[in-house]
Amino acid sequence: MSTKTLLLGAVCLFCFISAGQAQDTVRVSLQEFIAQGVQNSGEIDAERQKVRLATNRIRQTQSKRYVPKFELNTQHGVIPGVKSNRDDLDENEYYLDPNLENDFEDIAVFTRAEVQLIQPLYTWGALKNAVKASKAAANAAESQFNIKKSETELRLYKLYQSYLLSLEVSRLLDEAQEQLDDIGQQIEEKRKEEGSELDESDVFKFEVFKSEFAIRTAEVKENAEYVQNIWNYVMNATGNTVYMPEERFLDPVQNPIKTLDYYRSRAVNQRPEVEALEAGIKAAEYGVNATRAQNYPSLFLGLQGSFAHTPNRPRQSNPFIINNTNYASASIGVGIRQNLDFFSMKYDVQKSKIQREQAEFSKQAAIDGIVLQINEKYKEASVSKIKVEKTDEALVTSKKWLRQEQLDYDFGMSNTKDLIDAIQKELELKVKYKREIFNFNQDMAELFKASDLSVTKLTTNYSK
Repeated sequence: MSTKTLLLGAVCLFCFISAGQAQDTVRVSLQEFIAQGVQNSGEIDAERQKVRLATNRIRQTQSKRYVPKFELNTQHGVIPGVKSNRDDLDENEYYLDPNLENDFEDIAVFTRAEVQLIQPLYTWGALKNAVKASKAAANAAESQFNIKKSETELRLYKLYQSYLLSLEVSRLLDEAQEQLDDIGQQIEEKRKEEGSELDESDVFKFEVFKSEFAIRTAEVKENAEYVQNIWNYVMNATGNTVYMPEERFLDPVQNPIKTLDYYRSRAVNQRPEVEALEAGIKAAEYGVNATRAQNYPSLFLGLQGSFAHTPNRPRQSNPFIINNTNYASASIGVGIRQNLDFFSMKYDVQKSKIQREQAEFSKQAAIDGIVLQINEKYKEASVSKIKVEKTDEALVTSKKWLRQEQLDYDFGMSNTKDLIDAIQKELELKVKYKREIFNFNQDMAELFKASDLSVTKLTTNYSK
């Protein structure tokens, strides 16, 4: 094999290994990121199990309406037979022999089975209200699940926005680094020029600014790595897969801020917290009715059957005599059940009424808190929007200032300090502008969440 062939094989092997180890970058949209994050959330899974338990309680309560008691009991053992010394008695008449004895030489297996069945016929609505109460409790559990899901979606939205902010700040720092490199090169050129009037104090200030800038750059890189690790955890990234936002720029959401009454009305009528409390009120009301029904007698149908068999013991034919080891019997009838502890039941009813009133007061308190929250979130979103607009105006002015300082510096009409101040101010405003957008988007997400609007409905113009 020639050297050329070996070299070609080594290159191909290296390319294959490099391709296998290359990172696979997957870009996901906001909706995909939130959906995947919710699906992978253990907290959401735990809340979902609570809903399943509540649904199970409904079925369990419904099952009590039909044959709540249906039992089968069996006993098995080994017992001796019986013997009589009287020849004038038939086996069916052994009960007439007072001297009947156990025959331990005749051993047999004893088997007994008993069946009991009870079916409620009329309970004054106790069972029906119990089923309704369990359904209301299931609705409350569903509302609690929606609350937790909404909170998780909000956290995922903020995490998505954090990634976009880290990308934006990283790009701004890269652009600023290029500007600083250009200034540093110009300073070195001026130093080499004869008769150059270069102020060394400006040079020192420039060096200090470069050091401070390096610190900020390191902080941004560490934060970007932290956000990336959180993303990988949320997305259950495996191997060399790296997830990134589908969007590349952080822009303010385009949803207009509607009137305060719109958000307040929607929150009061549709917030899952209110729905959960309303379900709790219904459950308490049904509980009062079910507890009150215990004061009245309930009507039920009963069925009982019993059978015993032992081969070495004869069955007695006299209907007044029962051989406990060899018999068969059955009975069916209607009965009445009444709890006579009226004082205790009275306080149980009062307790249920207090719980209902407590649920009603809790709902009113929750509505009051929601109204205050909506007012606060509305104010924060409105102020954040103004900050974005005014910071954008200041950024436009700073760009004009920097452009002017660059021209003056090129023509020798400005010093290094003024140019650095202009660069620093523009960089600060650029970063501040993106942070204000970040804060505005988060405030809008908070307002949407407080109004029971999905954060996935926040739209952004990614036309850059």
